[in-house]
Amino acid sequence: MACAVLGACSSMSSSSINPVNWITPYKVDVIQGNFVSKEQVEQLRPGLSRDEVKALLGTPLMTSLFHVDRWDYVFTMKRQGVEPQSFKYTVFFKGDQLERFEGDAMPSEAEFVSKLSNQRKLGKIPPLEASEAQLKAAEKVSAARADAKPAVASESTSPQTTVYPPLESPRQ
Repeated sequence: MACAVLGACSSMSSSSINPVNWITPYKVDVIQGNFVSKEQVEQLRPGLSRDEVKALLGTPLMTSLFHVDRWDYVFTMKRQGVEPQSFKYTVFFKGDQLERFEGDAMPSEAEFVSKLSNQRKLGKIPPLEASEAQLKAAEKVSAARADAKPAVASESTSPQTTVYPPLESPRQ
């Protein structure tokens, strides 16, 4: 009977009706490459040295022996339920100086972080503030603890010391 039901489900043309397609495995988010933000691109200007560009954008993902004066920054992001995204940015040097740069329109850091945020919302977060009554209650508790500690310390006249075994054997 179960085989007949599953066989009938697989023959339906619409995959949304098929209950087998309702269950999907979890797919891990895959983020690869060098993320270059819009703010970093705005700081680029011709005449920067290779070291300055590397300090600003990071180590390039791809460098070629055939294109010594070209660095490629590639960034890809694959998430479940979202089309894969790919960003490319290329910087060109003349000698040791940055000559020009071009590439995709890069997202700002805030836009990138918003893409990474989990879509599941856990509800309202309680405020992390204490009322006046809670602060007074906490002061009373800390004062009571402070009064109790000296009484405990006065009962013991000698401090307790802990003796541990040696880390190395005595023969060494």
